[in-house]
Amino acid sequence: QVQLVESGGGLVQAGGSLRLSCAASVSIFRFHAMAWYRQAPGKQRELVASITSGGSTNVADSVKGRFTISRDSAKTTMILQMNSLNPEDTAVYHCNAVLGSFEYWGQGTQVTVSS
Repeated sequence: QVQLVESGGGLVQAGGSLRLSCAASVSIFRFHAMAWYRQAPGKQRELVASITSGGSTNVADSVKGRFTISRDSAKTTMILQMNSLNPEDTAVYHCNAVLGSFEYWGQGTQVTVSS
């Protein structure tokens, strides 16, 4: 059973930084792709950033230049480095992983940015 656990969320002032982690119960290199999604109250879920098994990355225009997605050398954790945060980044951030026809989700971590 694959499990994903996010951590690193919290309350930060505008302009600050947070580092989110997604720890997997298996090597993350088994996944075809991993991604971070976020959902703010009353809004649709939004794809924030993704990374393929080959290491190709993509980030949403709304966070480009501020957020970076990566994987740790231990091959068990996906990272989302978030800089220059603003109140519009406030949301629950979820980790997502795809393995074959299966899709896995973490429980989410709250990010709140105060103005």
